[in-house]
Amino acid sequence: MDLFDRALAGMIDHTLLKPEATPADVKTVCEEALRFRFASVCVNPCYVPQCVAALRDSGVAVCTVVGFPLGAATTPVKTFETEQALKAGAREIDMVINIGLLKSGDDRAVEADIRAVCDAAHRGEALCKVIIETALLTDDEKIRACLLAKNAGADFVKTSTGFSKAGATAADVGLMRRTVGEEIGVKAAGGIRTRQDALAMVTAGATRIGASASVALVHDTVGNILRTTP
Repeated sequence: MDLFDRALAGMIDHTLLKPEATPADVKTVCEEALRFRFASVCVNPCYVPQCVAALRDSGVAVCTVVGFPLGAATTPVKTFETEQALKAGAREIDMVINIGLLKSGDDRAVEADIRAVCDAAHRGEALCKVIIETALLTDDEKIRACLLAKNAGADFVKTSTGFSKAGATAADVGLMRRTVGEEIGVKAAGGIRTRQDALAMVTAGATRIGASASVALVHDTVGNILRTTP
């Protein structure tokens, strides 16, 4: 098994954002994250304290979402959500841009919205990933969204919420990577179901993968790791 395979599990945000998710479901996600050594668990804000307690001192981060999934909350609300999540122990924030304002051409407002959340996250020593919802944008809009996020201080740009009409594509990941360069991360999320899907995203330029099917993506890799670990 090569080093690339060993690294894949550590690039994945193990995600559970379904509205019907229960505390028992969240417990399972945390146990899987510990077993497979995922980068983080990504859950709705109400479950951040549970995940923080389950993952304490493990090296697996707790990620949550802000302005999710529509991105249409006001900037003060998004900032408050971020601050509350950080107080609860989250260390990664995935926020959704205001898609309607981007499409209307109000770049100044979109950048200010992103910057407010990024600044709040960084004050709490957390990462901020900016979801642009590629399925709703033209290529020109995707480029603008990525540049606005980069200018606003984002640590990552992210393809999708997973709740829109489509998710990540390798073509979109490649476009995003070319737009932001190597200075910030690119997260592919939405519809990534197989190991082949994940590797295609990484090849296109993704440095983080968001998936609910995380175990299936890395099962063979981690199975090999577990079998060779004393």
